[in-house]
Amino acid sequence: MKIFISSDIEGTAGITAWDEAKKGQPEYVEFREYMTNELVAACEGAQAAGATEIVVKDAHSSARNLILSKLPPYVSIVRGWSGHPDEMMFGIDTSFSAALYIGYHNKAGTDTNPLAHTLSGAVSRLLINGEVASEFTLNALCASRYGVPSAFLSGDAGMCAEAEVAVPGIATLATSEGFGPATKSLVPAAAVIAIREGVEKALSGNYNNSLPNLAEEFELVVEYTNPSDAYRNSWYPGMEHIAPRTLRFNAQDYFEIQRAIRFVV
Repeated sequence: MKIFISSDIEGTAGITAWDEAKKGQPEYVEFREYMTNELVAACEGAQAAGATEIVVKDAHSSARNLILSKLPPYVSIVRGWSGHPDEMMFGIDTSFSAALYIGYHNKAGTDTNPLAHTLSGAVSRLLINGEVASEFTLNALCASRYGVPSAFLSGDAGMCAEAEVAVPGIATLATSEGFGPATKSLVPAAAVIAIREGVEKALSGNYNNSLPNLAEEFELVVEYTNPSDAYRNSWYPGMEHIAPRTLRFNAQDYFEIQRAIRFVV
């Protein structure tokens, strides 16, 4: 069993403000540790379920967040941004048995997490085939492109609920719930225990059909907060500038959608 884990921070238990997620801010040091502890718990759960190889993608901001000295020796880690369109899933391929998502957050415009966003603050909404997409949406489709099922996600309650709709059969663990700029969450110690147990249970069950459907054709719509961003990115080949703040792009291959996102978001 070979497992891929994409690790983010804004869905970590307890996180409530942007200063807690930004390198260089005093609060970041504490929450970087919580992010690492949740990731380690997922690795331990995967190993307990029979995983023989685990690859982790540090997928937040600089992609240099996880405390490497805390990671188990059976884990390998992808740090930094290569520029590959797989982005938060870079390192995944057809050899993996399942993908896990730790510390995930809901999409831009939602109120289930004070830190909800989609890839960058420049995007107000990103739609795939008419449905507003989260980072999880994009990444689960990426995994599906390789034939890799999405078995487990931890993060805010809103993201968990949406993941269960997008990928039937995925196991989720809600670490927090948003109330405007406030949160109610598990304490970090409880989140670690629950993630370890949840991952082991998910990977011990039947997750093989937890694959979002890849459509025959894809429409990407990006709505920016600033019309200047839409104009600048409208020069990507095949991109349509359909409104002052909105671009549209169509493709039959999901990888072409990923490639477009890589350059316009």
